Amino acid sequence: MKIELPIQADSVGPVAPKVAQFTTPLQLRSGAVLRDYQLMYETYGELNADKSNAVLICHALNASHHVAGWYADDPKNIGWWDNMVGPGKSVDTNRFYVIGVNNIGGCHGTTGPTSTDPATGKPYGASFPIVTVEDWVAAQARLADLLGIERFCAVMGGSLGAMQAVQWTIDQPKRVAHAIVIAGAPKLSTQNIAFNEVARQAIMTDPDFHGGNYHEHGTLPRRGLRIARMIGHITYLSDDAMMERFGRVLRADDFSFHFEVDFEVESYLRYQGEKFAEYFDANTYLRITRALDYFDPAMKHGGDLSRAFKDAEAGFLVVSFTSDWRFSPARSREIVKALLDNRRDVTYAEIDAPHGHDAFLLDDPHYHELVGAYFLRLAREIEHGSKR
Repeated sequence: MKIELPIQADSVGPVAPKVAQFTTPLQLRSGAVLRDYQLMYETYGELNADKSNAVLICHALNASHHVAGWYADDPKNIGWWDNMVGPGKSVDTNRFYVIGVNNIGGCHGTTGPTSTDPATGKPYGASFPIVTVEDWVAAQARLADLLGIERFCAVMGGSLGAMQAVQWTIDQPKRVAHAIVIAGAPKLSTQNIAFNEVARQAIMTDPDFHGGNYHEHGTLPRRGLRIARMIGHITYLSDDAMMERFGRVLRADDFSFHFEVDFEVESYLRYQGEKFAEYFDANTYLRITRALDYFDPAMKHGGDLSRAFKDAEAGFLVVSFTSDWRFSPARSREIVKALLDNRRDVTYAEIDAPHGHDAFLLDDPHYHELVGAYFLRLAREIEHGSKR
């Protein structure tokens, strides 16, 4: 059967994932060691002669290396930031060489809990180590080495991806010229840690979890994953966005007096949970939320965020959204203050958008124009050979 591919002039078009294999052991912050591992990644655009136009895109919790374009055998599988990355888009692949990578511990082809442990011949499952944002940056730096990229023009991400962009400027200050930090925070609030813990408990108390070794039992903790996703999804949207989209609309003309779906919002959350539980790994979810909890670059400096940025050399674009109550603008302003304390070059924008935390994934024109203008500045720097 012939598959009809979508035709979009501003898309990178059909793409194919790549695999990078590493045999040099990776020391993790927990003390564990991955003796060999692989990273799944995708690239868009062309690397220029002096390799100065490379942009690393860091993904958030449930995303992957598939940032833009689509797959020839699955044209509906469009990259999660396809509205941001592509020819003529804010991150213009006519000018930049863009790399998306799935992080260690993921479930989209990179070595993680579903991968085979060479020591046992079975999936790692619960034995896969806890990972941190620092571990991801270290692995991403090795991928850059493999691709011959000494210095990124920019490292960019939203939410958990923003935390990785921040960590790059701290751990690899000479290897990143600019950091684009969108809907980020310098560390999770207590409330955010609490949300993550409730989601993890939903998974770990699922009877099909089996202590994380569910593959050995031929089961999947789908019920727990569904609930975890429903909890998370509520926090990604603002109250106004949920009201505008769903209101208190009933699926029937009156209450049904049962505990099945009565309201449209219930139907939506159940659908999101069901879909998520079919493609995402529970052990990966546990590890990524723990990486979120552990992110705190100021911790090594007595809680002083300004000191954490003392070696950073990058220029920064920091973006927040007014309705984002999970990673509020106040948290982005903490980052901005710490950078200004170190006399860093910082551009800060607070976008008036009603969509909540998910706004960083959506098509707000002011937001996209802002990011596009910043990347146009970077393109001009590259053209004129200026160095940060």
